[in-house]
Amino acid sequence: MAIVLGTAFVAGSLIFTDTLGRTFDGIMDSTVGDVVVRAEQTDDFGGSGGARISAAKVDELAALPGAARADGSVDAFGVFVVGTNGKVVGGRGAPALAFNYNDAPNQLGEPPLAIVDGRAPERTGEVVVDTKTAERAGYAIGDKIPLVTTGKVPRITATLVGTITFGEGGMAGASIAVFDTATMQKYFMDGKDEYSSVWVTAKDGVSRDELRSQAEPLCPWGFKAWTGKSLADANQNDVQQALGFITTFLLVFAGIALFVGSFLIINTFSILVAQRGRELALLRAIGASKRRVVRSVLVEAFVVGVVGATLGLLLGVLLAPGIRALFATLGLDLSGSGLVFTPRTVIAAYAVGVVVTMVAAWVPARRAGSVPPVAAMRDSIDTGIGHHPVRRGLEVAVPVLGVVAFPVGLFVADSRQLWWIGAGIVGLVLGTAFLAPFVGRPLIAGLGWVYRRAFGSVGRMAEQNSVRNPGRTAATASALMIGMTLVALMGVIASSATASIDKQIADSFRADYILSNAVGQPFSSTVAEQVARVDGVREVSPVRFVSAEVDGGRLFATAIDPSTFADVEQIEPTSGTADIGADSVMLSTKHEGGRQVGSTVKVSMGASTKQLKVVGFYDEIRAIGSPDILLSVDTVETMGGAAADNWAFIFLDRGVDKAGVRAGIEKITDQQPLVTLKDQKGYAAEQRGSINQILYLIYALLGPAIVIAVLGIVNTLGLSVMERTREVGLLRAVGLSRAQLRRMITLESVTIALLGAVLGIVLGVVAGVAIQRSLVDDGITELAIPWVQMLVFVGLAGIIGVLAALLPARRAARMDVLRAISTE
Repeated sequence: MAIVLGTAFVAGSLIFTDTLGRTFDGIMDSTVGDVVVRAEQTDDFGGSGGARISAAKVDELAALPGAARADGSVDAFGVFVVGTNGKVVGGRGAPALAFNYNDAPNQLGEPPLAIVDGRAPERTGEVVVDTKTAERAGYAIGDKIPLVTTGKVPRITATLVGTITFGEGGMAGASIAVFDTATMQKYFMDGKDEYSSVWVTAKDGVSRDELRSQAEPLCPWGFKAWTGKSLADANQNDVQQALGFITTFLLVFAGIALFVGSFLIINTFSILVAQRGRELALLRAIGASKRRVVRSVLVEAFVVGVVGATLGLLLGVLLAPGIRALFATLGLDLSGSGLVFTPRTVIAAYAVGVVVTMVAAWVPARRAGSVPPVAAMRDSIDTGIGHHPVRRGLEVAVPVLGVVAFPVGLFVADSRQLWWIGAGIVGLVLGTAFLAPFVGRPLIAGLGWVYRRAFGSVGRMAEQNSVRNPGRTAATASALMIGMTLVALMGVIASSATASIDKQIADSFRADYILSNAVGQPFSSTVAEQVARVDGVREVSPVRFVSAEVDGGRLFATAIDPSTFADVEQIEPTSGTADIGADSVMLSTKHEGGRQVGSTVKVSMGASTKQLKVVGFYDEIRAIGSPDILLSVDTVETMGGAAADNWAFIFLDRGVDKAGVRAGIEKITDQQPLVTLKDQKGYAAEQRGSINQILYLIYALLGPAIVIAVLGIVNTLGLSVMERTREVGLLRAVGLSRAQLRRMITLESVTIALLGAVLGIVLGVVAGVAIQRSLVDDGITELAIPWVQMLVFVGLAGIIGVLAALLPARRAARMDVLRAISTE
């Protein structure tokens, strides 16, 4: 079962990521024409970044000798459909896109959008959306549907005249709204006959490279001509880097599950070897060599690995839709894509399953080979090999190295590198697993004291059974310990992050209210302008996150209104001033890089590039997350950047009725489901919600490791009951009732579970504290340990112990007493 669950996680993860990769490959291949003319500098979603190309230029491209046609495209991001429930469809990761309708073929010779029902939009006031968005929003053709945008018109109402699909795999959770060209230009091009990009279709017999060469001289400043294939490949490379993180993220948790499973495998084979000790000794006595006995155990492990990997592969096919559904809650919806099953998934499942099983069985196999032939004549067989010098050295060296790595990571190494801290955590976890028979004795003794007073002789026997084979108990507890270490570690980090956010907001939040949303989606700057006109509002200070290149490198840029930002936070420059104008910027000291006050930097957005003067440097600006570069809103707008705010800080007049002013503001925000109005407490709660969502995702992915650890307890107890069959029969014969027997085994199980939980929580807290201290410079300044949560985990471990004992205790209680006594 350990191999089944571990390989299922590996197989399911690979199936999901392969599906994800193929879906995005299809999107990239289908969303480019034969030749694409677009801004050389694009925003984070691949959009034009505000760059525009005139209709006259489109006509020139259409007149090229190798062009069959040229079609201008108006692209807009952040155009969300508002459902019948008043909430936006999407908005939690995947983008909401809007385009003008045309039937231009992509590089595959197919129209990227296919109308399923209804017709294409033909005039202002008509819209077409993708089928999934229409279903999720609850609309049918003919309905009036509201949409919210990040453009100057924050809310649009249009009649749904059709539904569309995109390719075979869909848009990975993105929603699509399609208007006619004039409407898109009205809302997103200031009514001008301009476009974001152009698709140029090649005539028959004209190569795409030849057409690109013809189009290149016609490109306006800041635009570039690409062949569709080269642009798709470039986009795919960017996507693959992002998908690589998801693959690694999932496989890390699969590796944790397999590592935990290795404890179960070692324990199982160790018990089996011990139970077959006389049999193995007899084999040695009649001539079997040590190598042959070892080989027999490894062959057995190979068979178990193959069977487990086969079942795990089948379970992985069923697990992949579950992973897909889990990521769909984060906005990455692949429900329209068929699962991709590749040979590498099969190879990885069998390789991992077989290798992990055989490596884990190697130590018990060596023990099996070490059984001397003379042992066949003894009544009791000891198959242990004692404390081998190598093992003894590892038991000492690993935890020592772990302890040493912690101070090196905290005080010597670069604080931005967590490798030393990670090495320290691994060393302590493995070291504790090695030393668990000794480390856990005080806890077992304490539980024994409670057991003796609460359950009398049954409690005493449970305690003695727990320490009878301390290595076995420790190995079983260690599997649960690893899972609990990670759970506690993430709990400490999440609590510290939320405490740091609370303190940062409490120290830096000066506004009465803020407009924002939990997922960082921008909203139309018109909203802030409308709020500024509400009676009782003194001023509104907008903040925008900007996609920009600075001297050729992409930096985290933020735009503010210098005339109002002093109320949000007083910037304290390390040098220069904070007087940002339309032609100047401030830089973080992290990116000083030889620059000085008075230097110029080249800032590019879309097709616009400006030389801006550096007026000052700063260490941090806490209210807005300490960006790399700070610009003015005027600079962004003059460079063609989107007029979309991410935050807007609201300040009220003194002495006004706050409740009345809030009601006036909410009349505006009620029309904008992406925007919420919050005070300091509400804003802090919103930020905590994002952290908690990630924490719950990690807890869910740690689930298989915890399940494997629980199976380890069930397995160990079950094999232990088989091993103690005669002993159980004798206890029943001298008067131990079935209820007392079940209670004794349950107490043994609870001991193992609590030992693993307590050791794991202690290690997790220590590791969490170390990581928090190493991340102080990155903003996690406050240490918070969720003690109540840790106590809950201990309680859950006790419940796990009770549940894990149900089957072994039932089996023991149902044994026939006479048969049990006569068992050899």
